[in-house]
Amino acid sequence: MDGARAKSKEILDKDLWAVDEKIGKVKELEIDLDDWRVTNLEVELEKDVAESVLGVKKGGVRNMLEISALEKGAIRRTDKGLLLQIRKDQLHVYLKPVV
Repeated sequence: MDGARAKSKEILDKDLWAVDEKIGKVKELEIDLDDWRVTNLEVELEKDVAESVLGVKKGGVRNMLEISALEKGAIRRTDKGLLLQIRKDQLHVYLKPVV
């Protein structure tokens, strides 16, 4: 994605997919104001994903997805939304609670 750019409306409220299934929807961007760099995506997780990855048994759970999950070539835009090149069972490495 060298030189690729996107407006926030092309990311916000888009479905987020792991290699193997839909994991949630992008709700917010977290930006480091010192260098104006996106640091995390706030993701509203699917109920089954929240349960299997975090052990939470309710829907609407939001977590921050570290930008390291989106390394160059690790995400692409599709007709279905944003596709991560990681599996659902790898998500726990990149997720942290919303503060």
